[in-house]
Amino acid sequence: QVQLQESGPGLVKPSQTLSLTCTVSGASITTNYYYWSWIRQPPGKGLEWMGAIAYSGSTYYSPSLKSRTSISRDTSKNQFTLQLSSVTPADTAVYYCARGWDDSSYDYWGQGTQVTVSS
Repeated sequence: QVQLQESGPGLVKPSQTLSLTCTVSGASITTNYYYWSWIRQPPGKGLEWMGAIAYSGSTYYSPSLKSRTSISRDTSKNQFTLQLSSVTPADTAVYYCARGWDDSSYDYWGQGTQVTVSS
């Protein structure tokens, strides 16, 4: 059974960097040919794909967030991490990690973690 678990601070101040970690169990993040994504859902809005890291370590980002987003991984811990810089209250959302690339390929999700950007 594949499980994903997000972790990180629930409150971030404006202009700071949001950092979240997704810990994966039951599967290796280096297994061909899986992709591991970060997705968020602001209050009252739909899901927004932020970016992904591939089994190879290659990274892909949403064009609208690319300048502020970085995704990395620690294969020894089977974790991948999201960093979102220069946050504003508009970045307040539930953040999810998932295995897959898009709506047709997501097969496992974390439970999601609420992040609020506020001073």
